[in-house]
Amino acid sequence: MSIISSNIKFLRKKKGLTQQQFADQVGIKRSLVGAYEEERAEPKYELLKTIASFFEISIDDFIKETINEKWAPAPKGNLRILSISVDKDDNENIELVPLKASAGYLNGYADPEYVAQLPKFYLPMFKQGTYRAFEIKGDSMLPLVSGTIIIGEYMENWGDVKSGETYVIVSKSEGVVYKRMGSKFRTDKKLKLISDNPVYEPYEISGEDVLEIWKAKAYISTQMPLPAPEPTMESLTSMMAQMQRSISNLQQKN
Repeated sequence: MSIISSNIKFLRKKKGLTQQQFADQVGIKRSLVGAYEEERAEPKYELLKTIASFFEISIDDFIKETINEKWAPAPKGNLRILSISVDKDDNENIELVPLKASAGYLNGYADPEYVAQLPKFYLPMFKQGTYRAFEIKGDSMLPLVSGTIIIGEYMENWGDVKSGETYVIVSKSEGVVYKRMGSKFRTDKKLKLISDNPVYEPYEISGEDVLEIWKAKAYISTQMPLPAPEPTMESLTSMMAQMQRSISNLQQKN
């Protein structure tokens, strides 16, 4: 099966459309959809552009990439250059971007001389990958307090960014922020960023504004965790109800 025919079939089924429903939405006959998917014919270029637009992917990806569950669009825009530094044993350093350097980082993140001047350290637990540390500001990501240092792993492929996980995002519009992703990355779409502190409303930034993404892997804080709160009558009642359900399920299985 050709790339085009398999892509049409996969994307149509992923949207949950029958051949007739898909044909109606792109303005062609159902018989043509069958011919395209069975490789008995190929759409003309203008129709290919229409179909690619319908599935919200680029025409280049649509005709050149085999699109399946594992596929993700490559980030658009200029080639990203990552500057790093190494120690005397040729181990990659973890450069620290303190709060006072955050503004300068937007201009110097790709400059080897700038990166070489940042404070740096090495953690043996992070041997694979490239890491950078960022000091965060404010209380939007409680329980992590202002001044906490987030250690992030460099994301080469932004298509691997997962909704619900936390990242350090470096962007032209917002600078350096630590947030939870509320959507997958798409250059041509808005990227939703969520604070763990519910006082702060989620907000969106343009995918085109993003310069770097670092997946949060660890944090360093001078504030030790608080002890767990004393159980309340409500929490104890809930625990007892859960235990009773578990015992009942075990009895039913036996």
